[in-house]
Amino acid sequence: MMRFVLSCLPLLPLLIISILESLLKLFIPKKRKSVTGEIVLITGAGHGIGRLTAYEFAKLKSKLVLWDINKHGIEETATECRRLGAKAHTFVVDCSNREDIYNSAKKVKAEIGDVSILINNAGVVYESDFFATQDPQIEKTFEVNTLAHFWTTKAFLPAMIKYNHGHIVTVASAAGHLGIPFLVAYCSSKFAVVGFHESLTEELASLKRTGVKTSCLCPYFINTGFIKNLSSSLGPYLKPEEVVDKLMNGILTEQKMIFVPSPLSKLLVVKTIFPERFLTVLKRKLNIKFDQNIGNKIGGQ
Repeated sequence: MMRFVLSCLPLLPLLIISILESLLKLFIPKKRKSVTGEIVLITGAGHGIGRLTAYEFAKLKSKLVLWDINKHGIEETATECRRLGAKAHTFVVDCSNREDIYNSAKKVKAEIGDVSILINNAGVVYESDFFATQDPQIEKTFEVNTLAHFWTTKAFLPAMIKYNHGHIVTVASAAGHLGIPFLVAYCSSKFAVVGFHESLTEELASLKRTGVKTSCLCPYFINTGFIKNLSSSLGPYLKPEEVVDKLMNGILTEQKMIFVPSPLSKLLVVKTIFPERFLTVLKRKLNIKFDQNIGNKIGGQ
């Protein structure tokens, strides 16, 4: 360990330069890239963040591929995208089903073309204590929130690697960095996709595919109807429009990690350097509360 620390000392000048560059970027915004004509696939596009993100890409003249299990929802999204002047294609897809994902991906590639921006947004949440969360709910949480990212990325990443061009967007959560009571399955699935994003980013760098970008969205609770009657010392729900604005800016400026609000990123520093006793008291002060199902059944359900 000490040998590793000593070997890192020559990196101090680089650290100082990197900090200065980061401070400079606060005053000189990075130029946004063009996504006109890009084929953008969004999962969970029938409502909430997925729908609003589709609208923003439609305004930028991207070609939209909209996936959702709710046919009525994606048709509504597609209608508005077309009104905004974009082409939009809809597919009813169950993102908890690997074969459905793979079959739908084949249709997309055959009928529309290679997806160059993939936004893995579909998600589910069950607000229950550990034992009240039923086994099928735990499985569904990981199938949609985590495993679907693997299947969609395996389907569309090869073309991005071939052309060294593309963008994989992982919609995670601040709950992917901080455990929250009564959301054990949800937090676990989001911790997993944060790891997915970070590992995939490193793998693409190792493969020297620098043209394939990655971004991970980690917002606080959003007012999309999933978490009900939230109260917290951190404040009320985020507005979906606020989150999508930050997400779009992050994608277009190719940010790797997008926290909303941005001060949430300090949680990582706090978790790393502060003692456990202090962190325990700090977490209590957050006082995050919402409607949840409290049960007392122990064992499988």
